[in-house]
Amino acid sequence: MRALTDQEVASWLAAENEQLRLLAVSGGSMGRQRKRVGTTEASPIPRKDEKPSAIHRKEKKKKADIGKIFINISIGLCIFSLIWFFYALYMRSSLAKRVATLHPSPPVLDANSSSAKVSPQRFWGSYRPQVYFGMKTRTPRSIVTGMMWMRQFSEMDINLRHTCEQGDRLKGYGWLMHDGITFGVQEIRDNDFTLTTEFVKRMGGDHGGDWTWRITAKQHSSVPQAPVISLMFYAAADTRGSLEAHIEERNRLASITGFSEELGNFKITFRKPVTGELSSAKYSSFNYLQTVSPGLEKLTEIVEHSLNHRFVYTFPSGEKRHYIAVDTYKPPHHQNQQKPADTRKESDFVVHQVTVQLPFQIEILFESGSFHNRPNQLVGSIMTQELEKRKAEFDAKFEKTFGLQSKGFSQAHIRFAKAALSNMLGGMGYFYGQSVVQSVYNEYPLLYPEGALFTAVPSRSFFPRGFLWDEGFHQLLLGKWDPQLTREAIAHWIDLMNMEGWIPREQILGDEARSKVPAEFVVQRNENANPPTLFLALQELIKQLSANEGDAVLDSTLPFLRRLFPRLKTWFEWYNTTQTGPLPNSYRWRGRDTDTNLFLNPKTLTSGLDDYPRASHPSTDERHVDLHCWMALASGVMASVARLLDEPYQDYEFSHQVLSDNNLLNELHWSEHHRAFSDFGNHTQAVSLQQEKVYVAPGQPRHQYPITRLVRSVRRAPKMQYVNALGYVSLFPFLLHILQPDSPKLEHILRDMRDPDKLWTPYGLRSLSKSDPMYMKRNTEHDAPYWRGPVWININYLAVRALHHYRNTQGPYQEKAAALYEELRTNIINNVYRQYVDTGYIWEQYNDSTGRGQGSHPFTGWSALTVLIMAEHD
Repeated sequence: MRALTDQEVASWLAAENEQLRLLAVSGGSMGRQRKRVGTTEASPIPRKDEKPSAIHRKEKKKKADIGKIFINISIGLCIFSLIWFFYALYMRSSLAKRVATLHPSPPVLDANSSSAKVSPQRFWGSYRPQVYFGMKTRTPRSIVTGMMWMRQFSEMDINLRHTCEQGDRLKGYGWLMHDGITFGVQEIRDNDFTLTTEFVKRMGGDHGGDWTWRITAKQHSSVPQAPVISLMFYAAADTRGSLEAHIEERNRLASITGFSEELGNFKITFRKPVTGELSSAKYSSFNYLQTVSPGLEKLTEIVEHSLNHRFVYTFPSGEKRHYIAVDTYKPPHHQNQQKPADTRKESDFVVHQVTVQLPFQIEILFESGSFHNRPNQLVGSIMTQELEKRKAEFDAKFEKTFGLQSKGFSQAHIRFAKAALSNMLGGMGYFYGQSVVQSVYNEYPLLYPEGALFTAVPSRSFFPRGFLWDEGFHQLLLGKWDPQLTREAIAHWIDLMNMEGWIPREQILGDEARSKVPAEFVVQRNENANPPTLFLALQELIKQLSANEGDAVLDSTLPFLRRLFPRLKTWFEWYNTTQTGPLPNSYRWRGRDTDTNLFLNPKTLTSGLDDYPRASHPSTDERHVDLHCWMALASGVMASVARLLDEPYQDYEFSHQVLSDNNLLNELHWSEHHRAFSDFGNHTQAVSLQQEKVYVAPGQPRHQYPITRLVRSVRRAPKMQYVNALGYVSLFPFLLHILQPDSPKLEHILRDMRDPDKLWTPYGLRSLSKSDPMYMKRNTEHDAPYWRGPVWININYLAVRALHHYRNTQGPYQEKAAALYEELRTNIINNVYRQYVDTGYIWEQYNDSTGRGQGSHPFTGWSALTVLIMAEHD
């Protein structure tokens, strides 16, 4: 370091002195100013030529700079906030649209796959399961045909039958034979007569060919006098096409001619009723109605409002009496009506009524205008021959498929099994319309894109629409009968998937379907799942493919799976992300009822098991054992499909290995205390429904007392624990073959199944243990027990199937599984058959104490799986 020179030192000192002088001046000035703030003295006016000091200028500049920085930051924050606001709006709008945006991959089915050109044999069918008898085409706006009837001169003034209603109290109805394609025979037993409805189709032309109906009416032998009934046959154009009535003999509708884009020109001929093959029924009266309808769900109402009592019927004895018939239709006008007029496009609607005394037979003939080389009309003896031929083919195929005769079943049991299968085939429906959907990003529900669904239905009377978890069970039976039909049905369901991988679990498509659904069940929410039972049907298709290489019918399965796979991946991933549980590899059903005040146990409709007891206080910490097992099954099927298609399968196989690992299953769901597989959650057993306490003011009149309700009383606070409910959910590791055959847990399950104080009954396995606190308990004052004791056939089918699996797999419990298999299988078959004979119906569920059929009927959805139990098809 060098020493400073004298000159440098002097310069430095001079600079320092100047700085001190300026500070002194500045400090004195500031001090005076502070002093003057508190006085009334005026501040001196600065001279114009006086320049501010350097430090003052620097401070002003510094303040200006800080102000600018603050302003810039504020502007930046405002811009950022605006950008974030608009981005959030955009994202919310984008997310809101996702729920109603279809999956981007190509549909599994081509747009014209259901058309007459591509699929002529399936074009016409009994695809209107909600009516007693009717047909339509597999097109969005089909010409529909159907039948109504009513008894004349009865105690009830009007007893019109049209849509399947449990309130009609028929002694029985349903298909006795139906092959799903070409013909069907149905029996409808009213109070004192029986109607047999038959149809047969004949291919020809470009629009699905011809068909003929035959209705045979016979009185019951116990009826003293032959009833007089009116049959009403109709055709209705659903917004497309036109119909023209052709009248003969003043008021007899002889035929209808029409045109539509899907059918071209066609003609429907109403033949006169006959009492036998040749002799005509002499004492017949005819009426007709030609009008328009705003929608198919209005047809019954229109006919009812057109009925008039002014017509006269002449009996063979010469006696004359007034009867009820269609006349003219005027829409009912209600005073003070506030509902807006129906703005839908009105369509042609034509009704032919024939009134005649029993017995008689009548035929209705549909002929396609494009069928040019028709050899003869499909009526009379020609129709009889064709029907007999189809019946023989059906019988042969039924025995080849199910082998019941070779297994020693009686002819009565075989007729029952044919009816069960036929009712499911005859209950196939073709629906078209829009679901109503909602996500958390939508303030109001949205309309889903229009779509078609070809599906079986659980019940023609109570559930005449598509249900996702039911359909997997339906296709287990239908896949044995007709794999092509199963592929089509699965494809229709998967094509309704949105871009997230969600499929609305209940399909309510079109006004006719919506008219049968309570308003609170119409909106479908995209966080809600249903058991992915379609994987069961896919698993069976893969088994069939492996066991029948070279079969032409099954060879189509591989290209079908290839088209299905992109959507199947998204579907699996949707479950694997939206339904995950709190721990790794655990799962939780979303959509549980959260109002714990009104329910004894909040329902879990999304699980398919509705009121089956889960954790008493819903929380995000729940783990559901049945969903864990469904995901184990699904991952295994995904691995199989991927392998078949030479697609990457390792991730699916790894998931399957992890989810099927019995150690993980035990860790997540085995309760050593209850010795059963269990859900886990925030739970207490000390709950009950109690009469609500309400305050009544002194002197308040009794008629003004508040209405009391049953509300839930919690006597002990809940805590995180295994749920003490032994029943169907506890069986899922066994039902879906997740348990290893040597697992000690299998012994516990087999013991609980056979215990009469727990799950065993002479009619099948009850849904909830008889010793459970929730057994047969109401969930609310208006909500009877549903999955809390009764015997359900779909789960019993899975149980029989699982016993069949474990009895054929080497393990320490093989003999016990074999013995239980024989006993359970026999109990189910005997009870379902006995109830069918006694009541005329297959039922939704069966009473675990008496075996009596209960719930909705006919229920030839999954209850028809009894046929597979009889056939020993695992």
